[in-house]
Amino acid sequence: MAEHDYSTPQGAGAPPRKAAPEGVREAEVRRARTRLGRVFKILGPGFIAGASDDDPSGVGTYAVAGASLGYATLWTAWVTFPMMAAAQFIAAKIGIVTGVGLVGVLCRHYPHWLGYSAALSLAVACAINAGADLGAIAAALNLLIPIPASAIVVPLAVMLVVLQVWGSYRLIARVFQWLALALLAYIAAAIYARPDAAEVLRSTFIPTIRFDREFLLTVVAILGTTISPYMWFWQASQEVEEMVDKGQRRLWQRRGATATELRYAAWDVNVGMAFSNVVMYFVILASAATLFRSGHSEIHSAREAAEALRPVAGAGASTLFALGLVGSGMLAIPILTGSAAYAVGEVFGWRVGFEKPLHRAKQFYGVMVVSTLVGVEINFLGVNPIDALFWAAVIFGFLAPPLLATMMLVANNRRIMGARVNGIGLNVLGWATTIIMAAAAVALVLT
Repeated sequence: MAEHDYSTPQGAGAPPRKAAPEGVREAEVRRARTRLGRVFKILGPGFIAGASDDDPSGVGTYAVAGASLGYATLWTAWVTFPMMAAAQFIAAKIGIVTGVGLVGVLCRHYPHWLGYSAALSLAVACAINAGADLGAIAAALNLLIPIPASAIVVPLAVMLVVLQVWGSYRLIARVFQWLALALLAYIAAAIYARPDAAEVLRSTFIPTIRFDREFLLTVVAILGTTISPYMWFWQASQEVEEMVDKGQRRLWQRRGATATELRYAAWDVNVGMAFSNVVMYFVILASAATLFRSGHSEIHSAREAAEALRPVAGAGASTLFALGLVGSGMLAIPILTGSAAYAVGEVFGWRVGFEKPLHRAKQFYGVMVVSTLVGVEINFLGVNPIDALFWAAVIFGFLAPPLLATMMLVANNRRIMGARVNGIGLNVLGWATTIIMAAAAVALVLT
């Protein structure tokens, strides 16, 4: 087992250590010289996870929602925010307090089959999703440069693998933070479309509820792509990675958390989820203001949305939409494959983490490479990318409720979390999200 991931002289079932006077993130924030510097020290795994949620599959779902239903689903942006933030913060808290990723916690305190099934399901869904996202990036680049999409997929995959395998953790985290800003292109595209302000405000704050098949399917799809299980695995493992990167290589050093440390994690998560939902809101808005209004309601991907925007809103909006698609995909693919690698590595007790050189974490990087290769293959086997994304969403959708329920049990287990168990408010939000996601999974089957 990894010398810093799982070694525990206190025993695997030992409760969290007494929190240190100052946490890792606290120390980083305190040393920052400027207010902006402190903000960047606080923003980390939660912000990156939120931005990765707006990957090409998510953008495609939101674009389809706007094109087919107009402004009717704008309200889902603020309704899903507290659910996203609650689930993501619980994952972050588990990682910070236990010093171990989600699958690692499951394998230590619950039946092993639970950890194995979660890791396997996640790995399959992430590989499929990464493949569809690779194709979407290539297609978006094809809109910007005259190179066939099929010729872009392999070089793109190689570049992403090189970044993950040979880049340092600090470099990767910094690149991810800057790639997240590419999503601002969607806000600009929506403003470019000149939507009807009165109708936008009404649809935003007065929820439209319909019970026809198209509307229910769209809402279920939005829930499934917005509240994504892979983000929880990424969040918990990245919180651990942050601590390891700052020298806390032994498990006993990472156990426990100060109140300030958890407050900074909450800020990080809330900003990340808010950023994600703001982008979601403006993708729906841009599509509704252009495609729905002009009758282009039949689109099947984010690339088609970008193409359809050109004659309706001009080349500027189309280019901004395509650029956002490229940036979001470049951010999401390493996080998808990295989440799978963390989960599988924790099941088998491998050394995991981007801060490790290749020769010390071959299996961890191997899972990412294999996931990327599977994704590349999907683009050359004639697999319909919409079908691929659908099945990835199905796996995520069915994985989310039991995983959320398990996370809630972990977060309320004093033997695991010590004094940092959930409060009443977080429990209400967490269990409500679990019930809603279970209902969404049932609705997916029924529709």
